[in-house]
Amino acid sequence: MNVALIFAGGVGSRMGLKTPKQFLKINGVPIIVLTLMNFQNHKDIDGICVVTLKEYIDYVKDLVKEYKLDKVVSVVSGGKTGQDSIYNGLCEISKKYAKDTTVLIHDGVRPIITNKVISDNIEAVKKYGNAITCKQCIETIITIKNQTQVDEVIDRANSLTAQAPQSFILSEILEAHEKMRKDNPNYDGVIDSCTLMRLNGKELHTIMGNVDNLKVTTKNDYLSVKAIVENQDIECE
Repeated sequence: MNVALIFAGGVGSRMGLKTPKQFLKINGVPIIVLTLMNFQNHKDIDGICVVTLKEYIDYVKDLVKEYKLDKVVSVVSGGKTGQDSIYNGLCEISKKYAKDTTVLIHDGVRPIITNKVISDNIEAVKKYGNAITCKQCIETIITIKNQTQVDEVIDRANSLTAQAPQSFILSEILEAHEKMRKDNPNYDGVIDSCTLMRLNGKELHTIMGNVDNLKVTTKNDYLSVKAIVENQDIECE
């Protein structure tokens, strides 16, 4: 089985808005719905679990009904951090699906993801046991010291930017979370699922994502995603 875990528990503080960014609309449709539709419409996705803010659970359930997202099997409350939210989603999925289920962990505010990227994630998990969606770096990457001094220029040819989905076998990602919660309950230093699994000694494998698989974090991100979606004339029925 292949299940998408969509986490949408952010409050959008960096955008300075009252409405959480996942509920901002493009073409009259909330971003979270645009994201969910990509997984709803993929032939190999068997179920979807959404993790969101507690006070928005009923609203998300209403959206699920309105847009006929019948692959959504659960809408659960998020936690204090993004990793807490993902853990809550994984626990919910483990109640409904087998341990060898493939889980695709994806941001609720990354609405532009192709069928191919979803398929490539599923195939990579079958082959390697995991998949980290990435894109090639096109800018020069440097590290600094003393706040402003260039320390090192990184070889761009061997550098990728990790995106989403990040996909794993359910039992393995859940085990990694449970171990981390014992040793580091606040997930200090854990940026994403990729980081979590590396800290647990896992060998990870990459797949290349679509270049416009943007995450809405700032107002500029929203405007960029809005322009791409409108240009694609995405329909939501």
